[in-house]
Amino acid sequence: MTRTTFQPFEDMLDQDQAQTILRKAVAGADDGELFLERTVSESLVFDDGRLRNSGYTAGQGFGLRAVRGETTGYAHSTEITLPALHRAAETARLAVGQGGGIAAEAPAMRGGSLYMDADPAEGIGIANRIELLREIDAYARAADPRVVQVSVSMASSLQEIVILRPEGGLVTDIRPMARLNVSVIVENNDRRESGSSGGGGRVSLAGLMETAHWRAQVDEALRIALVNLRSVAAPAGVMDVVLGPGWPGILLHEAVGHGLEGDFNRKRASAFAGLMGQRVAAPGVTVVDDGTIPDRRGSISVDDEGTPPARNVLIEDGILVGYMQDRQNARLMGVSPTGNGRRESFAHAPMPRMTNTYMPGGDADPAAILADLKDGVYATGFGGGQVDITNGKFVFSCTEAYRVKNGQVGDPIRGATLIGDGATALQQIRAIGNDMTLDPGIGNCGKQGQWVPVGVGQPTLMIGGLTVGGSAA
Repeated sequence: MTRTTFQPFEDMLDQDQAQTILRKAVAGADDGELFLERTVSESLVFDDGRLRNSGYTAGQGFGLRAVRGETTGYAHSTEITLPALHRAAETARLAVGQGGGIAAEAPAMRGGSLYMDADPAEGIGIANRIELLREIDAYARAADPRVVQVSVSMASSLQEIVILRPEGGLVTDIRPMARLNVSVIVENNDRRESGSSGGGGRVSLAGLMETAHWRAQVDEALRIALVNLRSVAAPAGVMDVVLGPGWPGILLHEAVGHGLEGDFNRKRASAFAGLMGQRVAAPGVTVVDDGTIPDRRGSISVDDEGTPPARNVLIEDGILVGYMQDRQNARLMGVSPTGNGRRESFAHAPMPRMTNTYMPGGDADPAAILADLKDGVYATGFGGGQVDITNGKFVFSCTEAYRVKNGQVGDPIRGATLIGDGATALQQIRAIGNDMTLDPGIGNCGKQGQWVPVGVGQPTLMIGGLTVGGSAA
């Protein structure tokens, strides 16, 4: 593959001229910025014993935003030139009208970077990567005779951003991302089941390609597939559920996290709207969104408006204490931005989004939590889910779960779904383990058509009275 060599931003736009145009666009508005971006991404998929897909994309562009009250004027282009910038400024200006705004305070300057600033694939030839995928495929097939199909994917990207503020501030960030994922399908007596494992973060591909790392992913994917191969039909009914640590935090992210984003609460569209300072969860429950964890998939050295990230406590000991804010919603709600203004690309305006959202650990022994489960389900893996932000109601499918009776973990179950609502589930948390774990780096979050990388995490939890959807009584 031949890599694209981008022209430096400073050679494409004169900063003083760009700033003059930006200032005219936001004159009389409350806020605004010029966001420049370029990205390079590569992906390989090795499936069914051969290289199935090889992809390489490169792109660049800018987005110019002017904000006045609740109105946003936004224009973007893949052509980074002064004429294109003039056209964008005129378009954004039309949306916000003439005068009347109060210029917002500029973001605070950020500290250092939370991750490396190099291309994750730098120095790793395409032939080396393909050969590794072939080796992973062979290892998985040799691990168990029941393996009938293996799929391995490897992806990396590098995003470079520059944010120009009307008052003169200039913010830059270089964001790497890498991921390796393994999926296997096993077959026995005409029954097929699957399992997958993987992860990554803002790290080099080199670390993910180390033998110990990728073999652990294969072994875990195979373990899950074999567990599912002996699974029985899931029960149905209202029962207590124990959630495992780590990736099951995706339920917290979806059912609770979105409801704590500032825009939904300003518009009173969230189940948590108007509850600031009130108890919304059981004692001991704390929920945090933290964009400052080094090398994590959801971390950002600066958000997409130029605000530094932070460790934002949202729920503390069961009490709602904060929302996640971008600049616009924070200003309209009379609070400070929290470093959660994020966008998918230059073609999208920012909005409040999560980074790494998790529940810190408690003091309970995870084994003791399971021993206290008299009749319920132990869920350690989740797939897709659906959530209604207005009431927090969720439906999540389990990819690995077990029947538990009298504290004894029994047969794995298939077809289990967990049904409930986030606000009630928070109140029904009965035990919090001391084993908080972050996910392995696999999360993507969608909101209003925009996708951004995120992280989740939690300790082992017992939640009382969830509805379990299954196929047997």
